[in-house]
Amino acid sequence: MKKYFQFDELGTNFKTETIAGITTFLAMAYILFVNPATLGEAGMDKGAVFTATALAAAIGTLIMGLVAKYPVVLAPGMGLNAFFTYTVVIGLGIPWETALSGVLVSGIILVLLTLTKIREKIIDAIPSGLKLAVGAGIGFFIAFVGLQSAGIVVNNDATLVGIGNLTSPHVLLAIFGLVISVIILTFGNKAGIFYGMIITAIVGMVFGIIPLPQGISGIVGQVPSIEPTFGQAFLNLGNIFTVDMLVVVLTFMFVDFFDTAGTLVAVASQAGIMKDDKLPRAGRALVSDSSGTVVGAILGTSSTTSYVESTAGVGVGGKSGFTAVVAAICFLLALFFSPLLSIITSAVTAPALIIVGVMMASQLKNIDWDQFEVAVPAFFIVLMMPLTYSIATGIAIGFIFYPITMLVKGKGKEVHPIMYALAVIFILYFIFLS
Repeated sequence: MKKYFQFDELGTNFKTETIAGITTFLAMAYILFVNPATLGEAGMDKGAVFTATALAAAIGTLIMGLVAKYPVVLAPGMGLNAFFTYTVVIGLGIPWETALSGVLVSGIILVLLTLTKIREKIIDAIPSGLKLAVGAGIGFFIAFVGLQSAGIVVNNDATLVGIGNLTSPHVLLAIFGLVISVIILTFGNKAGIFYGMIITAIVGMVFGIIPLPQGISGIVGQVPSIEPTFGQAFLNLGNIFTVDMLVVVLTFMFVDFFDTAGTLVAVASQAGIMKDDKLPRAGRALVSDSSGTVVGAILGTSSTTSYVESTAGVGVGGKSGFTAVVAAICFLLALFFSPLLSIITSAVTAPALIIVGVMMASQLKNIDWDQFEVAVPAFFIVLMMPLTYSIATGIAIGFIFYPITMLVKGKGKEVHPIMYALAVIFILYFIFLS
């Protein structure tokens, strides 16, 4: 094992890698409860989604650890699950079964694009400023979703949105969860989101806002059946040939593109495994990530992607793929704790959405706001995602403005042909919608 994972070459050991794997798992364990809650709003069986989430995370992470040998952990992505539920299913009225087919197709295409090295070319065609804006925009979007599900932000007929009833026990519990999670994270504990959810759930039970689990069976139980979601992605492939689903598939692909690329660079840099500013075994890592999406779609969950929380494990010394293997084992063990889903309400999960939104929004600092021709499309991407309640719409508007501002600035030749093509596609999409 030491030889396979190159412990000596990387300056690590079994104990350090094991602690790193457990640390990473704790930092992102919230997804086991947030993902079922989010996809449950799309009409999916929460128990089945819980099992699919744990299995997709375990399988995808094992592939990453054993094949790519990266200390990177995979799981259904935050932002992508919100897009799946609130934009695709609720917004566009597409059945969740068909949406899963879209996830499956996006994963298969990503695998093919990676194997043919086209994926890297497409990523290179999109300017870094817009890539950063997409990540930040999704952060604002999921934070808005969290504030809304918590009841902190509500509908207001006069101003569209307004502050909620801050005397409501549900809202107060969500605010408490947000505050306690922020405090823990501010102290430097990478698992702050997870611990914040646990503390919030306990406080909710103490004050009678959340029902108490009934004995040990309310904590540990049988693994929920995956039958309600398993294989639905195959059964509904014939329903994806519409313009709406084309945009959905492209969005799944696009977000997965840059989530993965950004995470791999961040983790590899922190772990000190970058060589000449390039990612070693990049192809294997990208294929591992895309394979995770395919597996997850078959099992019954939204796109699986690399988690930036992997840096928590790297922060305590993880450098090899064995960190990922340990985290994968933790996800398998977590399968037996599904009864806890009954006490994980929106008041408990909302702070996780808001805080992850904060983390994703930090990408704004790397955008060159002094270049107006880049600032305009980047701004519209970030702004329009929450205002239109659609990640796809935000991307579309920003990608339409980018070639326009660049042409007017006299930099039309710097715009890659792929960006012109995407702008035309999105214009046609808006015409079709009208």
